[in-house]
Amino acid sequence: DMEREFFGSQRTGSFSTDIRETDTEYVLEADLPGFNKEDIHVDISQDTLTISAERHSQHEDKEKKGSYIRCERSYGSYERSFSLDGVDTDAIKASFTNGVLTLTMPKRIEPKVVGRRLEIEG
Repeated sequence: DMEREFFGSQRTGSFSTDIRETDTEYVLEADLPGFNKEDIHVDISQDTLTISAERHSQHEDKEKKGSYIRCERSYGSYERSFSLDGVDTDAIKASFTNGVLTLTMPKRIEPKVVGRRLEIEG
């Protein structure tokens, strides 16, 4: 169930992601070729991480519109959301290199319950 929840849902346009798990963290790699770092947003709200990106079409520019013979590259908005259940959201780090967004997400360390004795009332 966690795997299904962690991989999340796809909305709007989509992009490919890989998620690896180690003993201490999850590493998410999202393919976003052709995007500029400034066009990519990573937002955290409660226990959900949302990656969104928007690519604008150059052929919409009136000056360049007449010079295109064929335009097949996709443009528009892309968005994916992922569950952060079990992730230390304050320690997530992001980098963007060669069209790949990498998020390093340390696992939340749950305090170990040592045990305790209950007092009996009455």
